Amino acid sequence: MSAYDVIRKKRDGGVLDEDEMRAFVAGCLSGEVPDYQASAFLMAVVLRGMTPGETVALTRIMLESGRTLRFDALPGPLLDKHSTGGVGDKVSIPLLPIAASCGLFVPMISGRSLGHTGGTLDKLESIPGMTTALGEEAISRQVRSHGGCFAAQTADLVPADRMFYALRDAVAAVESVPLIVSSILSKKLAEGIAGVVIDVKCGRGAFMETIGGARELAGALEAAGEAMGVPVKTLVTAMDEPLGAAVGNAIEIEESIRVLEGRGPADVASLTVRLAAEMFVLGGLAPSVADGEAIARRAIDSGRALERFERIVAAQGGRLDPGAPRFGLPAAPVTRIVPAAERGYLSRLDARAVGEAVRGLGGGRLRREDAVDPAVGIVCRKKTGDAVAPGDPLFEIHAASAEGADAAARRLARATGVSAEPVPRARVVLDRTYPG
Repeated sequence: MSAYDVIRKKRDGGVLDEDEMRAFVAGCLSGEVPDYQASAFLMAVVLRGMTPGETVALTRIMLESGRTLRFDALPGPLLDKHSTGGVGDKVSIPLLPIAASCGLFVPMISGRSLGHTGGTLDKLESIPGMTTALGEEAISRQVRSHGGCFAAQTADLVPADRMFYALRDAVAAVESVPLIVSSILSKKLAEGIAGVVIDVKCGRGAFMETIGGARELAGALEAAGEAMGVPVKTLVTAMDEPLGAAVGNAIEIEESIRVLEGRGPADVASLTVRLAAEMFVLGGLAPSVADGEAIARRAIDSGRALERFERIVAAQGGRLDPGAPRFGLPAAPVTRIVPAAERGYLSRLDARAVGEAVRGLGGGRLRREDAVDPAVGIVCRKKTGDAVAPGDPLFEIHAASAEGADAAARRLARATGVSAEPVPRARVVLDRTYPG
């Protein structure tokens, strides 16, 4: 069957068999199938969907397009955590050292920012000297020696996903459950892990804006993992407002360190502990989520998690100075406060608007080749449910120039709402693990 026939079959709602998809993906990788046909196929999937069997087949084909990491005879479970992406979501950064300091091994291969959402790699690379471009041997050595690593996807890991992901973003084919499932799981399974906990974001700042869409994605991820023989556990969490206070690369690293010191924002700290607990249960290190949360809190309270983070960062060339302001991380030259204009209770803090304002400052990218300014960002000084009065600081803008700060302040004017009546604080966890 030709590429044309595959596209037409999916366009018309047909079900593709694994051989058809395998030949199509191979043609895309070899260059025999041009980008415009690959893009047409992706759009047909967006519009027509895929059966669970098709989704699993595509995941398997993408996984087998490259190498799989091997970690022989580790003295503990090899697991990972993934987030579907959001604004201010820095949980992976404090979570990895918590997990590693408690006996898990975590080869965390992460991505970069795109659009209004932040990227773990960009945040980590704001640490002076930090490198995330690790080869397979370096990843293996780092995981074995320190319990985990923060690494970028290598050229040999899931090249089909790298090709499809770039096209999906360019042709508005990102918000598709089968494509999201195959992208996430092919990358995670290429790490050679025994299981993964996935944080499915839901809300204005997420790819899945509705609870129904988030539940569908969560169930599809767990079902595909089961079919692939790897346990996948999901948690649906809120992304209507930014997670934590800091949104921006260096300032999110600073906030992550505060979490490891036991002084971080309550929403980031609680979600980090919860996801770590889910990993401990999945890995057999805790009999329940409550027990797992206690293990995670002990790792923070004892200082073990922070010490492990410092070790991992140093092993990857990063330089943090505990005695320097903001740990020696880059600082923007312009800081500006955006004050509240009225009295009441903050009823809305739009995650997407804040993320877009940070991108406008230079803290994110529209295209993969765009440079990112590690120092810029926005600190949300109030969160949903907080009381506000005229003149109270709502936002703290960190900008490269006064003009950039002005533009960010204009964007942020549309990010909030104020109610005269008290407003409940936003829940972080919306739904627990789905059975698949």
